[in-house]
Amino acid sequence: MSSETGDYHWDKRDDIKSALKVGLILLLDEFGYPPVERDEVYMEIFEQAENFKKYS
Repeated sequence: MSSETGDYHWDKRDDIKSALKVGLILLLDEFGYPPVERDEVYMEIFEQAENFKKYS
C-alpha cells in the first residue's frame, strides 16, 4: 500500500487478481451466465477496471 495515496495497487498483484477472477466467476454464475473458460474475457474485464481506476 502506498503511504501517500492509500492505494493498494490491486492491478499489480496476481493474488488479488486471482481472487477477483474467482469472485467474478461466482457472481456471473449467480446471475445465470454460463462459465467462461477463456482468460481473454477476464483480461478484458480487468483492463476495463484498470482504465476506470486510472481515469476516475
